[in-house]
Amino acid sequence: MPTIDQTLSRVFGHADLRPGQRPVIEAVVGGRSAAAIFPTGSGKSLCYQLPALHLPHLTLVVSPLLALMQDQLAFLARHGIPAASLDSTQDRETAQAVMDGVARGEIRILMISVERLKNERFRAFIRRVAISLLVVDEAHCISEWGHNFRPDYLTLPDVRRELDIPQVLLLTATATPRVIEDMRERFAIAASDVTATGFYRPNLDLQVDPVSAEARPRRLVAWLRPRLEGPSPRPTVVYVTLQQTAERLAAYLAAAGLQAAAYHAGLDAEARERLQADFMDGRLPCIVATIAFGMGIDKADIRAVVHFDLPKSVENYSQEIGRAGRDGAPAECLMLAGRDHLNVLENFTYGDTPERAAIGRVFAMLPALGEDWEFSLSALSRDSDIRPLPLKTLLVRLELVGVIRPRYSYFAEYRFQLEEPAEALAARFQGERRAFVEAILEAATKARTWHRLDFEALARLGAERGLDTTRRRVITALDYFVDKGWIRLESRQMTEVYQVLRPATPALVASLHQDFVDRERAEIARLHAMLDLFEAEGCLTRRLADWFGDDRAPERCGHCSGCRGAVPRLPAPPERAPLAGLEAEPLTAALRERLAAAGEAEAATPTLLARFLCGLSSPALGRHRARGLEGFAALEAYPFGEVHAGLARGLDQ
Repeated sequence: MPTIDQTLSRVFGHADLRPGQRPVIEAVVGGRSAAAIFPTGSGKSLCYQLPALHLPHLTLVVSPLLALMQDQLAFLARHGIPAASLDSTQDRETAQAVMDGVARGEIRILMISVERLKNERFRAFIRRVAISLLVVDEAHCISEWGHNFRPDYLTLPDVRRELDIPQVLLLTATATPRVIEDMRERFAIAASDVTATGFYRPNLDLQVDPVSAEARPRRLVAWLRPRLEGPSPRPTVVYVTLQQTAERLAAYLAAAGLQAAAYHAGLDAEARERLQADFMDGRLPCIVATIAFGMGIDKADIRAVVHFDLPKSVENYSQEIGRAGRDGAPAECLMLAGRDHLNVLENFTYGDTPERAAIGRVFAMLPALGEDWEFSLSALSRDSDIRPLPLKTLLVRLELVGVIRPRYSYFAEYRFQLEEPAEALAARFQGERRAFVEAILEAATKARTWHRLDFEALARLGAERGLDTTRRRVITALDYFVDKGWIRLESRQMTEVYQVLRPATPALVASLHQDFVDRERAEIARLHAMLDLFEAEGCLTRRLADWFGDDRAPERCGHCSGCRGAVPRLPAPPERAPLAGLEAEPLTAALRERLAAAGEAEAATPTLLARFLCGLSSPALGRHRARGLEGFAALEAYPFGEVHAGLARGLDQ
């Protein structure tokens, strides 16, 4: 077996490891679990890529973002390392080829999303595979104290035990001491095997520039012009919170003669790929983006990162400025700050907290003990009026306290397109198998070119004709037809299946609701702590390092606005008229009328009405198309809590 350094040189072409990589790699190769907390662009991925070549079995990587997977797979392919992913964009043939390669031991690294682990077919497959190492990328997502909590990550310790994986490696760029401790305890990692290289980046110039909302676009143009004009424009990312802000600001910059484009999740995949390629290749010097841009972007020469809006948290700010200057050359990080945007960030949080009655509605849908509970997440979200992410959190909570257990998931709708006449397909089989294929074709509703399979009609035909038409057999047959090239197959409407293990009590409703309320308060406190950090005196770089428990940064960096003597006082938002005196009835009349017409007058709770007036989305408001009603977002300039309290007592009081 070659040494770590020999593999580093022969496979990766490096003479030396970066700071922090050696203790992590040595721990993993030595058979121990480990955690690596390295800044963005500091080489976290090598900490599993190199050990994967020294470990006897598969390295299984859980990553939250498809873009991260694709970039890392491209890197591994360039270095001749057999790796693959399973993701939702693949057709059945590709996914099966990947699983076959894993089963034969030809693939050393397999990358998946955490959602893949809920797929019964995948779980049955992966249980048969020997796994040496579980890698959890963006591992801070497992901590409820982190800035980007993902509920499905809470199940990963149980998955590790179920699959009998001896080692785990946690990777993240941003974690406070509390989050690191939470991560470490959940996976039983020794404190001595946690390596954090520190936040401090000596090449980043950090500036907080207090600017009112009205003056901010002009200030941005003045700052960008000398950096984007001329023969060598400096690659720049401008971060905003909302998609519409990205569009408006990019248009404003273009009207000012600056080459810039908007990038956000609302664009189609082709447009996003084109913009990303233009930015990476230097054809587009400036991207105005939501946080959808940057994850997995490996551009080392970004010279400026600008926050036009307040970041969502200190951790987000750290991650986003960390995309500047990865080549080690000087880079600038500017925040055009004001308190006017705080209301938007707070309202994001308030919109995610489900009402106690909404949790009760989910509990009321649970079937009897021992029975299966089938639902699509989108339908359950709509019927309960709980947004998808907090709904996932609720389901994971119910799983962890033993009320439900995930069994499998399946697509409720299958449709196929014949590549040959139906008669020719049926004629390929004899006897009972031919009758079975004919029943599938007969039970499919034909549109212009696609046939939609009706499983209930097929079950009736099977009962009438004495055929085995179980779902498993039908899907196996369809997969076989695809493999042979006889049909094209599409599946839709993912349905989750859980088993109910014990009753969900009213006390549990109250407890879970309190968990959401506590998290809401913690998120609001996190936002205000961020403002306090940006407004404090002294070195900004040092304050950020302290936030992440890094004692290696200098007391004064000499290259931030604080060290230059600036003490930012973020401008307050414009004065608002007091809520007292406003009449709630006219503002909410259109929504109340629509709810009453649908027989749901009781749904007009203070929480739902406050969301409506503040312009917050919710499944119930979406179902009733409330966005187009008079009164929607009428009070969007006011804090949600203030509007909610006002509705509870009557705004005109």
